[in-house]
Amino acid sequence: MNWGAIWATAGAVIAALLAGIGSAIGVGITGQASAGVVSENPDLSGKCLLLQLLPGTQGIYGLLIAVVIALQSGLMSGDVSALTTTNGLRYLLAGLPIAFGGLLSAIYQGKVAVAGINMVAKKPTESGKGMVMAIMVETYAVLSLLISFLLVIGIK
Repeated sequence: MNWGAIWATAGAVIAALLAGIGSAIGVGITGQASAGVVSENPDLSGKCLLLQLLPGTQGIYGLLIAVVIALQSGLMSGDVSALTTTNGLRYLLAGLPIAFGGLLSAIYQGKVAVAGINMVAKKPTESGKGMVMAIMVETYAVLSLLISFLLVIGIK
């Protein structure tokens, strides 16, 4: 049993899983708000859809880190014979920033996007402001992605 491979796999899974869960929650709550607005005014569907898509990026970031971990650790090629327990734990820890950063930022970005959707319902011309507000939350997901990526590529 190669504990390094087990820990590295856990790092990849946690990065993709938690960021994906956050995205599912964020996209779900914005979808509910969008459905209500679009049922009243179908012309607003495009503006609502853009706001709904934003929390989905964190799941992509988590998947990206999971793939980088799998590639760099040898999980994809199946050659994990040189993967030590210490490096496996490093991969696990490297996946945590995007796992938790993605989870939380996607949920909160979804909440901000819901507020933007409500703003669009009242003033459709203000959709840009709603987008900017939601994108501000994205900053923290990008920072989490950057930290995870730098940690993964630093593992030798």
